[in-house]
Amino acid sequence: MDWYVTWVTESPLVSAMLQFAVLGTLGEVLPHLVRRGVRWPFKAWQLAAKVVAWGVLGVIIKYGFVGTRGFVVALADHSLLPDVLTHGLGFAFALSVCINLFFGPQMMFFHRLEENLIQRRWSMAGIEKAWLTLLWFWIPAHTITFSLPVEFQLGLAALWSVVLGCIMGLTAPAK
Repeated sequence: MDWYVTWVTESPLVSAMLQFAVLGTLGEVLPHLVRRGVRWPFKAWQLAAKVVAWGVLGVIIKYGFVGTRGFVVALADHSLLPDVLTHGLGFAFALSVCINLFFGPQMMFFHRLEENLIQRRWSMAGIEKAWLTLLWFWIPAHTITFSLPVEFQLGLAALWSVVLGCIMGLTAPAK
């Protein structure tokens, strides 16, 4: 694991981009393959565009993680959080709530814009359902994520995107 820590420490944006490009795309493709069998769900150019879109999202998320951490630390430094939220699991929870309520909706909206460009359509259908995942999935998931050392947080967040993609893809009604 030393190579991974070195990689994400020395190349934070490239590692963020690559982790999300691979895992975010996998989270989108895997449920389609499970539901449809061997049939590939996207055209080649769409898959390439999705890889790029997820990579861009990874960089945005990296900035969001760093910026929101600074925000929560500043709140704690100014005694604007209860003591229980200033360390350990409480801090991880506070950071998760802040990132998912202040950053999450805009990030999901941006991701929907990317999807609309790739699909060559304009639709915000289901965005409310996506936003609800911030409450029931992402806040608990990121509480776990932010309880880990910083070097592992973005990688786990990318892995959570595979988990959520499978949950959403496998529970969606058949078309």
